[in-house]
Amino acid sequence: MMQAAVLHKVGALKYEKIAIPRIAHGEALVKVKASGICNSDVPRVKTSGAYLYPIVLGHEFCGVVEKRAAGENHGDFQAGARVAVFPLVPCRKCSYCEIGEFAQCDNYSYLGSRTNGGFSEYVKVPVWNLLKLPDNVSFEEAALAEPVSVGLHAIRRYGVDIGDKVVIYGAGTIGLALAAWAKLHGAGKIILVDIAKEKLDYARKLYNFVEIINSKEIEPVQELKKRSNNLGFDLAIESAGSGISFEQCIRSVRKFGKVVFMGNLQTDVVLPRATVSLILRNQLYMTGTWNSSFAALPKNEWKITLDFISGGQLDVKKLISHRFKLQDCNKAFDMMHEKKEFFNKVMFTFQ
Repeated sequence: MMQAAVLHKVGALKYEKIAIPRIAHGEALVKVKASGICNSDVPRVKTSGAYLYPIVLGHEFCGVVEKRAAGENHGDFQAGARVAVFPLVPCRKCSYCEIGEFAQCDNYSYLGSRTNGGFSEYVKVPVWNLLKLPDNVSFEEAALAEPVSVGLHAIRRYGVDIGDKVVIYGAGTIGLALAAWAKLHGAGKIILVDIAKEKLDYARKLYNFVEIINSKEIEPVQELKKRSNNLGFDLAIESAGSGISFEQCIRSVRKFGKVVFMGNLQTDVVLPRATVSLILRNQLYMTGTWNSSFAALPKNEWKITLDFISGGQLDVKKLISHRFKLQDCNKAFDMMHEKKEFFNKVMFTFQ
């Protein structure tokens, strides 16, 4: 038996004993060492619910291979291997999987939302989904590989050119990861926009290269125009999941500017006619982004993330604001849901 945080229904998260999963052909049993709480986990527990019950949530996790079954050989993942875990489990048979676009798989599963994930002592994982950790990357850093790789994927959707002006709406974990990647890609100016003063203060404390705009106090689009000689920015990224910032992103960029939408919206968005006219007349480039690339070619974004953490170019550990033991799972979710205090990345750590 093992301990796990099990969601039985909305509002019923229980720390309890369940059976250690049995592994089958091509799978490994991973002993979890660190597991981050994604903001998407909070509504699953508190409001909107999950795909099925009972379910062990948690898709931002890493650990050590406890044992592995016979099967496909996707690297040396014997017992004791320190690993990151790509949570999306593609069918590897559909047309999108055939071209390595696993995030667009027609029949995917997902650790921590469609099958049991990392809020437990052990998880069974397809060996294909494992990635070995560099020796100098800690488990806490490795548990951040998922959100940081998602940020890298969004940046790479259109790319950042040397000297580009980049505005990021949303100063949470993903927004901060986006800022770090934009800097590494050569951005000349990076501005974070949010309505939460605490988030902006935290961002400025972490990164001395970012500028901030509190959109609760200042109209951001006009302020961005002022900071770009009335031209607008080269790239705007929406990571807040807000209908308001979704529309503001479009108005923030220059003619022929680029807009990337990545935040999960909770409501419908209706665009004013004037904003739609800007899309047409300014010939804007607009795209969505989801998840990250785990294919070997052209680039495995998870491997890039881990390599940059290992090489010291990315300092992700400072993104963690809170650490909890798994037995305090309800305390962690209550704090996040009720916003009892400021938080950035909240993480469960295991002995």
